[in-house]
Amino acid sequence: MKRLFLALLLLSSVLTMPLARAQALIDTTRGRYHQPIFPAITTRTDVVFGSATTYSGSTQTLRMNIYEPTGDTVRRRPLLVFAHGGGFVSGSKTDQDVTELCQRYARLGYVTASIDYRVLFFPFDTVNIARAAIRATQDMRAAVRFFRQDAATSKTYRIHPGYIFASGSSAGAFMALQLAYLNKDSEVPAYLEIAQLGGLEGNSGNPGYSSAVRGVVNLCGALGRPNWVEPGDIPLVSMHGTADGTVPYGKGTVGSGLPAQLVYGSGAIKLRADAVGVSNPLYTFKGAGHVPYSGTTARAQAYMDTTFRYVRDFLRPVLRQPGTITGTRPAAELTALQLYPLPATEAVQLTAAAGTTFQPRTLELLDATGRVVRRFRWEQREQQVRREQLKPGIYLLRGAGMATQRIVFE
Repeated sequence: MKRLFLALLLLSSVLTMPLARAQALIDTTRGRYHQPIFPAITTRTDVVFGSATTYSGSTQTLRMNIYEPTGDTVRRRPLLVFAHGGGFVSGSKTDQDVTELCQRYARLGYVTASIDYRVLFFPFDTVNIARAAIRATQDMRAAVRFFRQDAATSKTYRIHPGYIFASGSSAGAFMALQLAYLNKDSEVPAYLEIAQLGGLEGNSGNPGYSSAVRGVVNLCGALGRPNWVEPGDIPLVSMHGTADGTVPYGKGTVGSGLPAQLVYGSGAIKLRADAVGVSNPLYTFKGAGHVPYSGTTARAQAYMDTTFRYVRDFLRPVLRQPGTITGTRPAAELTALQLYPLPATEAVQLTAAAGTTFQPRTLELLDATGRVVRRFRWEQREQQVRREQLKPGIYLLRGAGMATQRIVFE
């Protein structure tokens, strides 16, 4: 009996080993993603990631600066895509605050990118600033798709496609929040005529790849509607000054010189996210104004230090969650996948990324309450997930050996 028990124990340990490997954690030892272990940074400037039509009808080439840790040998790395501020009328990918944040996180081991996007709008009114925000978010989506396409093809930047984060300051934070939570055309006010703008995904480049992200970094931003944050949504981290006179900390209006535009700042977003169970740590800059971390004064740099550390400490546990390896592992353990279009009306295309080993598996589709509404076999590299009788809303797609993905049906 004793020998039988030991044999069963040994068999149990052997059987559980593949699961343990499949849920192995990202290697955050030796200070990676926490300490600046890379003293040098390699910068690629003016990398073209798309083009789009401006408010005036001209075509703008979209460019970004990419920062990588020099000498890094990790095969698949997390990415932070940053968007600058400027009220959708000004600003640049070289702005001091986003540039410094990109460089600081690159020294930790991240790949970071600071993007340019379409700015300016006319007439100068509330409707058109909202349209400018959508155009800018479309450009950010194109940047995410650029890296996901690269991860599936040339792998120039060695990005893990499952660990891309949307990040922004002020107007850039509006964009990051909209990218993550404004995910259905039906949520856009009719007067903005989203179809004429190209839908939420837009036409800024790199079609056929998902623009979904793993989390959001919201620095002094806001959302147009708090109920865009729904159960099962990705986590976010927010930082905001209580005396912000440009973007309200809570519920308030924006648009100096424009008709009042009601928005919901970080404090109001937290109330909604807490209510629906979305992880959303918020750091409050008590008594501080707008983007207090921007600048080279000692005071601004102190705010920058706090911003860098708080966001770093939000990101690192996400990277350490089960199934989030960004280093070397057997390809058969996890099939990287892409889902498009998102949102969808009739069906979503499920595609195993090029260069990965595909293995059939059983997948489950869960609704916002966590209830399994469909179970099916993923049998081919390219396969459709049809909506059929499913109601409009957000669903989670999960399966053994793969990160949970989000599907949105309109």
